[in-house]
Amino acid sequence: MPYSPSTKIQHLLKIMQTLRDPVNGCPWDIEQGFESIAPYTLEEAEEVVEAIKSGDRSALCEELGDLLLQVVFHAQIADEEGSFNFGNVVEAISTKMIRRHPHVFGDKKGISSQEVKVLWQKIKAQEKTDRAQKRLAAGLEPESDSILNGVRTTQPALTRALKLQEKAASVGFDWDNPKLVLAKLREEIDEIEEAINIKHQADIHEEIGDLLFVIANLARHMNGNPETILHEANSKFERRFKQVETMVKEQNGSFLNADLAKMEAAWQTVKQLEQQA
Repeated sequence: MPYSPSTKIQHLLKIMQTLRDPVNGCPWDIEQGFESIAPYTLEEAEEVVEAIKSGDRSALCEELGDLLLQVVFHAQIADEEGSFNFGNVVEAISTKMIRRHPHVFGDKKGISSQEVKVLWQKIKAQEKTDRAQKRLAAGLEPESDSILNGVRTTQPALTRALKLQEKAASVGFDWDNPKLVLAKLREEIDEIEEAINIKHQADIHEEIGDLLFVIANLARHMNGNPETILHEANSKFERRFKQVETMVKEQNGSFLNADLAKMEAAWQTVKQLEQQA
């Protein structure tokens, strides 16, 4: 007889409790803490994205399970120290989703997607105020009141650039025209060229960083996610390069000894074939 969702969750929670049992559990699992498994949590999230990109739904199901296990793992550690448990995690996210969607669960029905974004920011700002009050009541040091709070340093760099820009834009610190971002992009390219001419390595790296930041901003203004866009560009390069390898091998019997001219010619052919398709 198949498990109901709640039964399956209880089964998974029991597995994690057993793995963490001080007497009969797994030595490795028993030794872990929040900090030690945090890298695995990030890795599992990345593997979920990879499975989505591949289109393999079976792999996606498996990777989502691995990611869920990370949530259960963290919740079990927290339960052991008496701070919270898996039920608290589910209750917290359920409450948050209802609170953040008054246009679905409350009295704000019928608003536009743009109005939803504005409402979302207002609700998050109120949540920030509420958190500050809770910290004060608990005798904890107040957090910095910067609008950029909450943008994690552990995020991929392009994603973090996007989040920083969104935070700044929420208070009006933003360009109102994508063409102004393009003008800034050209300015940054000129500054990179100047740094290259001077041959100052630190300046070159700094200017390249500025360029990447502006590119992320341009993607945002075009309603794109820079991390997703770069993933797609990586996949396109990988696909085309593998075709170039095949083409050059067919022509020369080997890829390793091919010169750049032959590889470039094959690259242009692959691009043309894709465009025609």
